[in-house]
Amino acid sequence: MNQLVFIQDDDVLTDTLTIAEIFNKRHDLVLRDVRKTFLSLDELANRKEVKDLGIDISSLKFEETRYTHEQNNQNYPMYLLNFDAFMLVTMSYTTENAMLIKIKYMNRFNEMRDQLSKPKVLSEKEQLKASMKLTLEANETLEEHNERISELENNMRIDGVQERKLQNKGNHVVLESLSGKESPAYKEISRKAFSAMWRDFKNHFMIPRFSELPKVQFEEGLRFVGMWQPSTSLKIEIDNLNRQQTMKEVV
Repeated sequence: MNQLVFIQDDDVLTDTLTIAEIFNKRHDLVLRDVRKTFLSLDELANRKEVKDLGIDISSLKFEETRYTHEQNNQNYPMYLLNFDAFMLVTMSYTTENAMLIKIKYMNRFNEMRDQLSKPKVLSEKEQLKASMKLTLEANETLEEHNERISELENNMRIDGVQERKLQNKGNHVVLESLSGKESPAYKEISRKAFSAMWRDFKNHFMIPRFSELPKVQFEEGLRFVGMWQPSTSLKIEIDNLNRQQTMKEVV
């Protein structure tokens, strides 16, 4: 296994091959996570709320390079990541083992950064003073990093799995309000009912599309969908359509 981190051009880095190996993931899946993170950051960088918060994403390093596979001698892509980029990419790796690996990575990053920052020759007193200073700086860097991560998390949109959960719950609620797929109301105005529900959802959260819901509001979004009911006029329309069918069956 390659060393976890290394120094290149006065920067402490890791690479996606090492990440894939130590987290026991396929390299193509790690590349996918890197590119997805990079694209998300690119979108976030242009959003007004991110600029207003003064979030600086220039410290994140995603450098695409290539490596030669030892078996077939072919060139393939990989990425070099610094500490901040590594933490963002592996944010979704949340198993107990993954958390331990990330702590190990953090330790190695800090050790390498300390090594990079230390002068070549120092007296014992100077070494102690420098060590204390580096420890303080490392703690400040970690605190700033955690603050940046929290700010990004608060502005991240829901993911695909959460979108499906919201959509499935919304489908269920609207179907119930129409009295099922076999009801006359479903056949006549299901599109209208679904549009009404998602329009109310978007108005409540003040977003252009339901998929734009911030992650931090996901549970509130589920609660809203679960409690949604048609407006009085729409309820009357549904009731009239279903009642007409009932009257036909009686006749």
